[in-house]
Amino acid sequence: MANIEKDEVSGVDTTGHEWDGIKELDTPMPRWWLWTFYATIVWAIGYWVLMPAWPLVSEHTKGMLGYSSRGNLEQELSAAEAAQADKVAALLATEITEVKDNADLYQFALAGGRSNFAVNCSQCHGSGAQGGPGFPNLNDDDWLWGGSIEQIYQTVQFGIRSDHEDTRIGNMPAFQTDEILERGQILDVAEYVLSLSQEGRDMDAAGRGKEVFAAECSSCHGDDAKGNTELGAPNLTDAIWFYGGDKDTIVRTISKGRANVMPAWTDRLDDAVIRQISLYVHSLGGGE
Repeated sequence: MANIEKDEVSGVDTTGHEWDGIKELDTPMPRWWLWTFYATIVWAIGYWVLMPAWPLVSEHTKGMLGYSSRGNLEQELSAAEAAQADKVAALLATEITEVKDNADLYQFALAGGRSNFAVNCSQCHGSGAQGGPGFPNLNDDDWLWGGSIEQIYQTVQFGIRSDHEDTRIGNMPAFQTDEILERGQILDVAEYVLSLSQEGRDMDAAGRGKEVFAAECSSCHGDDAKGNTELGAPNLTDAIWFYGGDKDTIVRTISKGRANVMPAWTDRLDDAVIRQISLYVHSLGGGE
C-alpha cells in the first residue's frame, strides 16, 4: 500500500512512490493548463458538430454548417468559367489562324495555353517544352508533322499513333527485326545518315549506304533526306536528333524502328483548351 505523507519542504502530499530515497510529489497541474485542456475538449466537440469530421462506411458526417472544401472549389471554378465565358466563346468563334490578329484574345489564349501545357503536356515535353530523347523539343523550328498553327492544332487534337480514328500515323519499319535489310546494310545506312550532317566518317560505307537509303528510305525521308511532314519522317540533314545522333542509336533506330505515341486530346480536353495549347506551342519560337 502506498505510504502518502506531506513533504516537509513544499508542504505538498507525496504520491507514496519512492525510489532510492527519492519521493514523488503529487503536485497539481497549473490552472491555466487545465483550462486550456478543457477548452480544447469543448472546441473538438464543437468542431465535430459543426464541420465534416467523422468517417462513415461510405461517406462522412456533413456537419451542421454544411461546409465542403470540394463544394467551395466547384464554386470558384464555376465563377472563373463564368468570368472567362466571353473570351472562350470568342476563341471558339474565331478561326485559329486569325486569333493572333486580336491582341487581347491572343494574350488570353497564350495565358490559358501556358497553364494547360504545364498540367497536360510538360510531363513528356518538359516544363520548358525542351523535350528529351523520344519527346520533341517544341522551341526549335524542326517539326516532324509540321509547325503551322493548323498542323499543331491537328496534332494536339488527334495525337500521333493514338487510338483515335483520325490520328496521324507514320511508322518506321524495323529493318533488321522484319528482315528487310542485313546487318551490314544497316551499318552502311547509319554511316550515310551520319555523313549527311557530320564529317570524318567512313565514306566507303556511306557510299554503299546511300544506295540502300535511296532504295529503302527515300520514299519517306525524301531523296534529299530532308524528311516529310505528311508522314512524320524527320529531316536527317540538320543534326537535330529525336532519339540521339550517335551511331549506335541510329543503328538501333534503323534495326528496330520507332513508334512513339502521343495521346489524342480531343476526347480529354474541350476544344477551347486544345486551341489554347496549340497557340501557346506555336508561340514558343519554332512555329512556322
